[in-house]
Amino acid sequence: MKKLLAFLMALVFAFPMYAMAEYPNKPITIIVPSKAGGSTDTTARIFINAAKKYWSDADFVVQDIPGSGGQKGFEAIARAKNDGYTIGLVFTTQVVSHIVSKRARYTLDSFHIIGNVVDDPLLIAVPKESPITDLAGFINKAQETPMTVAVNGIGSDDFIAAKKFENATGLTFNLLPTKGSTEQKALILGNHADASFMNLSQMQAQHKAGTARVIAILNAQRSDVLPEVKTAAEQGYDVNMTATRGFVAPAQTDKAILAKLDDLLAKVNSDPDFIADCKKNVFSRQPMSGKDYRAYLEGLQKETQYFYDKNPW
Repeated sequence: MKKLLAFLMALVFAFPMYAMAEYPNKPITIIVPSKAGGSTDTTARIFINAAKKYWSDADFVVQDIPGSGGQKGFEAIARAKNDGYTIGLVFTTQVVSHIVSKRARYTLDSFHIIGNVVDDPLLIAVPKESPITDLAGFINKAQETPMTVAVNGIGSDDFIAAKKFENATGLTFNLLPTKGSTEQKALILGNHADASFMNLSQMQAQHKAGTARVIAILNAQRSDVLPEVKTAAEQGYDVNMTATRGFVAPAQTDKAILAKLDDLLAKVNSDPDFIADCKKNVFSRQPMSGKDYRAYLEGLQKETQYFYDKNPW
């Protein structure tokens, strides 16, 4: 009898408490490494709308942790309890650029990669009051006087795009790091910065409304959203950059829980309402499995390391 009791007690301590109940049985926190109202925050919220269709009894809570180009949020995900009740969004290039610059308190191995959902090409925007209408005018102005250019933090996709543009043109900007796209928008709409490198989804509506002006798309092809705006390559400067946004969980989370999260994201990525919400928010869908997104991130880290070694920040 004592041996049986000891065996049963051992089983209790051998398995986490969450394994004794159906997962999930309490709210799941989604860490968003940027400010509320930004494109990453929106991605999390439209994911939740679709996820509730498949996990009807589950509750999700968005926790925005902005700062340091996403680094604070990425680190919060990496050190979160690995019980399945904290997951998070990561975005590129920031999640790997902090690793290559040796600022990060995490590596890719700190995460289980659930998968990617969208990508978002970059653009160059100027205030509506600006006389600049194309890259030729932008470059001429920058050659005449130093320009203040907003980016989403050191090591962000915006930051690296600006550095690539500097390399391609021989220019030097006064780069102004911000805590996210919400702040970048305010700087452009308030005419407090000369320009901003940012994502298509973050400024397309303002361009259409005439409250800001997009002068170049940093992608191989023009956008269907702003078809009248020429690419940088069309204007003589072959500078491309896009951002991805995907979901991760802390490493060492129970495999059964991770399998459920992987399956949930796969369902959401194929969900018609999620697809419609992406289109509404001008998010270009780029669904990737965890395995494929992991390979993408590893390749991007190598590419970013090469760029950092030549242009440290």
